[in-house]
Amino acid sequence: MTVGVRIELSGLEAWPSLAETGPPVLRGIRLALEAAGAPLRGEVSLAFVDARAMAELNRRWLDREGPTDVIAFDLGEPGADGVRELVGDVYVCPDVAVAASAEPGGPGPAEELVRLAIHGVLHVLGHDHPEDGTRWECDMYRLQESLLARALEAGDRET
Repeated sequence: MTVGVRIELSGLEAWPSLAETGPPVLRGIRLALEAAGAPLRGEVSLAFVDARAMAELNRRWLDREGPTDVIAFDLGEPGADGVRELVGDVYVCPDVAVAASAEPGGPGPAEELVRLAIHGVLHVLGHDHPEDGTRWECDMYRLQESLLARALEAGDRET
């Protein structure tokens, strides 16, 4: 399916050690958009922000304290011709992702950033998950992990 969505990444240059993450993040976003199963047009912007900026976004828009790993906003509307007008802003905090990936047995920072990008785009596309302990078994997380595996696998084939 053709997906006419422009993807814009910004802010990753602030984390030079994660520069190689850009291509797999883009693959993950494209895969998430393709998984929508319907024609799309519009734009998805993904900004990498530091913990201070993320905490401010979290406080201002979600009335929550402190930084979080990902926040997504769906600003689009259905198109009159049956093509969804997608306008999404996704914010990912590498500081939080790197800290989470440092836990024993955790994913590496690059994998976690790709996971968070996919997660944010799935939210923009209307997917949601419960906030309790069952969130890891819900349809959204199964789709996210499937897309993540495909995004990372595609990168392995390119090297």
